[in-house]
Amino acid sequence: MNEQPTVPEVFAPAQLGPITLRNRTIKAATFEGMTKGALVTDDLIEFHRRHAAGGVGMTTVAYCAVAPEGRTERNQIWMRPEALPGLRRLTEAVHTEGAMVSAQIGHAGPVANARSNGLAALAPSGSISPLSLRRTRAATRADIERITRAHADAALLAIEAGFDAVEIHMGHNYFTSAFLSPRINKRQDEYGGSLANRAKVALGVARAVREAAGDRIAILAKLNMDDGVPGGLWLDESLQVAQWLERDGGVDALELTAGSSLLNPMYLFRGEAPVQEFAATFPQPQRLGIRLIGGKFIRAYPYQEAFLLESARQFRAALKMPLVLLGGITERATMDRAMAEGFQFVAMARALLREPDLINRIQKEPATRSLCIHCNKCMPTIYTGTHCVLA
Repeated sequence: MNEQPTVPEVFAPAQLGPITLRNRTIKAATFEGMTKGALVTDDLIEFHRRHAAGGVGMTTVAYCAVAPEGRTERNQIWMRPEALPGLRRLTEAVHTEGAMVSAQIGHAGPVANARSNGLAALAPSGSISPLSLRRTRAATRADIERITRAHADAALLAIEAGFDAVEIHMGHNYFTSAFLSPRINKRQDEYGGSLANRAKVALGVARAVREAAGDRIAILAKLNMDDGVPGGLWLDESLQVAQWLERDGGVDALELTAGSSLLNPMYLFRGEAPVQEFAATFPQPQRLGIRLIGGKFIRAYPYQEAFLLESARQFRAALKMPLVLLGGITERATMDRAMAEGFQFVAMARALLREPDLINRIQKEPATRSLCIHCNKCMPTIYTGTHCVLA
């Protein structure tokens, strides 16, 4: 008789590449809005220390741009020597609480705010950005080579700062994700057209990070399963990219995500669309414009527990590498379901903003229910310090 595979215990230690997490829960990357001057602040350190104390196996610092023009706004961290002392203090604080810590590294590409950064946003093809209302610049081959090297350099800086892992951002139509998207990538050169061409940037970045970091640090990639927009990246092509990433051995795990920060951000989050709250963070006349037509961009999608699971199952069936299930993970039953279906880790974001100690509480009482109501009013707080407005 064939023995059934053992279902992992979500709160038991787990191997992720060269590191061991105390459990299989990960605080997903959520831009914290606590990096004034593009550097670590005491508030940022306390934010991640609190999540570490709350019981997660690993917390993820978001977002660590690999180049100054790769920020979605000018106060985001970009990985450079000046950031090193603060990053070291952050990793030490997290380690003191017994958790691991990951740096989400990437380049925002067309999602970058050129108006805020004072630098042109780079994209596969030039177009008018709906975020900054400025024209993006088509990345040259030299830009692609520079940004690929910058990912490797960022990983080395993360190692020097004491991080246990890096998460390469390949989702939400950031730089590598934008190249993958046939909706955004209209190039006619070796980086456009076929999926093999469109995937060259993502695969090249993963290889560069692995070559630089080796096995000194765990390497994850946050990969879009689909963009959530007509003509964008869809499951069949994303699955092929995932298989190529697995073949190359550049990453130790994939965290599966969806949606486009450029064209359809709420496709990832699900739940209510906080249009009026977003509008209130902008000056006039942008405020009025968002109130009038913001609903066409910030569209609401019904929330349900584990809302990305159905798509993620296709990746689980086709891949052998570890996968991180993201999207609507708030209960012990959902975590156990993910483990039973072959996912090695679960990632949580909004529920932990509401209750940073939720993991500890679920460990003590498995029937604990999250207090998050998926109103998404935490999202506009990224401009003033990310938090749950109901906490």
